[in-house]
Amino acid sequence: MKKAILGLAVAAALATPVVASANGIIVLDFEGIGNLQPVGNFYAGLGIDFSTATLAIIDSDAGGDGNIANEPSPDTVMFFLGTNEVILNVAAGFTTGFSFFYSSYTDASVRIWDDVNGGGNLLASLPLRGQYNENCVGDPTGFYCNWTAEGVLFNGVAKSVDFVGEPDRVAFDDITFGTNRPGEVPEPASLALLGLGLAGLGMARRRRG
Repeated sequence: MKKAILGLAVAAALATPVVASANGIIVLDFEGIGNLQPVGNFYAGLGIDFSTATLAIIDSDAGGDGNIANEPSPDTVMFFLGTNEVILNVAAGFTTGFSFFYSSYTDASVRIWDDVNGGGNLLASLPLRGQYNENCVGDPTGFYCNWTAEGVLFNGVAKSVDFVGEPDRVAFDDITFGTNRPGEVPEPASLALLGLGLAGLGMARRRRG
């Protein structure tokens, strides 16, 4: 049987965004969103929004429903349900690079576009392979325990990113704008965005058996 990432039902309330920004780099770590809450416009203050099927999930060890372990930043990651594609829009645009950590049961992909909603010209594409349980150490309670860093540098101004994969079988963390190295935050400086101055359903926790 395939192993999923998610938990149960989706809660409604949104919290205050928590991001790190420095030297043209912004990191979205999804902390503070809440278990199985939509990411949606959580980062609207940065001009970033996610399509409706994009959810956050908290590690079951931290009280959530996530079938995850060894996640790059404390307890919360991003995943999606009910569709094989979700989109991140940055209407003002961003430049230079894009990166993230991922854990996936099956092959997936990430594509960067120069218009919103996955439109316009393709600026970069990253194929992702299934690697969710390879060489895992430490935290033993989550099946999605291998987090691989991926990133790319590109020319032009990007305005959207689409994440493609099997729903409830791929998760992302530390989505990073402005560099091809995820989670990298140097000394404080300017903001990178232009114009700004896994649950019971699928990735839910399941016992090995």
